Amino acid sequence: MDSKLTLKLDESIIERAKKYASNKNLSLSRLIENYLDSLTREQDDEFEISPFVKSISSGKSIPTGIDLKDLRQEYINDLDKKYQ
Repeated sequence: MDSKLTLKLDESIIERAKKYASNKNLSLSRLIENYLDSLTREQDDEFEISPFVKSISSGKSIPTGIDLKDLRQEYINDLDKKYQ
């Protein structure tokens, strides 16, 4: 069942959101509904979400001091094990 919701947002944000929704062939209402659904949907605890994914979904930054070469090598090693 659909219900009406009134929001007060910055006009420039509304215009950008309308343009984005139009480019995706969605209504602005559907776009906001999908976003709120993704934020509030119950999460499965079957797998752990990586810190990187958490950082981009929450707007928080990735901790400094991470050696990207080591991280890349660890990823390569995991793929080697997976596809042996």
